[in-house]
Parts: sequence; C-alpha cells; structure tokens
Amino acid sequence: MSYAPVLPDPVLAPLPLLVIVGAGGLGREVLILARQINEASPTWGIAGFYDDRAPASSTIHGLPYLGTIDDLKAQPEPRHVAVAVGNSHSRAAIVERLKAPHITFAVLVHPGVALAAYQQIQVGEGSIICQGCILTCDITLGRHVLLNLGCTIGHDAVLEDFCSLMPHANVGGEAYLEAGAYLGTNATVINQVRVGTYAILGAGAVAVRSLPAHCTAVGVPAQVLKIRSGQ
Repeated sequence: MSYAPVLPDPVLAPLPLLVIVGAGGLGREVLILARQINEASPTWGIAGFYDDRAPASSTIHGLPYLGTIDDLKAQPEPRHVAVAVGNSHSRAAIVERLKAPHITFAVLVHPGVALAAYQQIQVGEGSIICQGCILTCDITLGRHVLLNLGCTIGHDAVLEDFCSLMPHANVGGEAYLEAGAYLGTNATVINQVRVGTYAILGAGAVAVRSLPAHCTAVGVPAQVLKIRSGQ
C-alpha cells in the first residue's frame, strides 16, 4: 500500500499593515469597518492609530496610539493608511503631508456594499465606503472620497477628490460634486445638479440647482448663506 506524502502547511504571507490616521469617533468607526472587512475575508493587519492630538488613553478599542502624523511619515516600513478625518480640507492637508514612497492609501469598502464589475464604478485611492451605502452604475469616485453610513449615489454621478458625505446623504443621477464638496447628514443633491469646489451643503438640505464653489448652503431648497474665501 502506498501513501501520499505529507506536505508541510504552507507559510501564510503576513497581511498588509493598516494604520488609521485620526483617533476620534470617525477613526473608531473606520476601525470597525476594517474589522468587518477582515471578518468577510482576512485583508489587513491593523496596527493602530496616529493623530497629532494624543487621545486620552494609550489604547483605542484594543489598539495602540502610535504617535503623530510626522511619526508615521518618519517610520521607514511600508504602511497602508486610512485617513479617518471627516473634514475635506483637513483630509486633503493630511494626505499632502503623508506623501512618501513607503505610504500607500488604502481603499476600504464595507463587504455588504455591492461593487460588481458590471456596475462600472471607479473608486480612487484612499476612498472609504461605509456600511449601508448603495451605488448604482457608471459612477466615478475620485481619491480620498468618504461615503459615511447609508449614502446613496445614482447613475453617472461624479464625486471628485476629497468629497465628504455624512450619513444618509444622497446624490442623484448625473450629479457632479467638485473636489472637496461636503454633504451633511441627510443632505440631498438632486439629478444633474453640480456642487462647487469645497462647497458645504448643510444637514437635511436639498440642492435643486447648482451651488458655487466655497459656499455654505442650507434649507429646502438649499439657499446660499455665504461664500467663503477660496482655500
């Protein structure tokens, strides 16, 4: 009688190390998102948090506070980074500070979000798509776009770099959000409306016509309250 040889177990490659920049509430939510991704399929070794403002505790949900943003850039080992900062300007500034050959910005998408190839959806580096989001088809998300819980994005919509959507924001078909646009909780941009660079649409507001760059707009329908100086 012959026996097949017993082969050693394969050596599993270590998971890529992920760190989270931002040790506040959104950072903890992004940690939950990363752990949910790992539950569906082991993807990340989650190392801990960086933030220029040290948290009250040295650990956050069981993971260590590792130092400042400059500390992250100074350490030489390859790291995948999720920037968990809701403000569009602040997120863009942090990404600019972290430009270095050893740093890669992770794309984090909740495993329950449908992103099949036939949907024709482009997602830029560093983007974060949280639980409950619905994206239909032919959508373009730029770099470092944040879709918080339960957002909806309609067909042919474009969200440029650093757009930030808070929970349950809605973007209609063929709408266009320029770089850094910020939609508050439950805000809506209806079909074919354009939102200017770093414009802010307040919580619950509904944009039924295009909004200029650097404006703050609130209400139903949304009215421009002020236009900030360009930054």
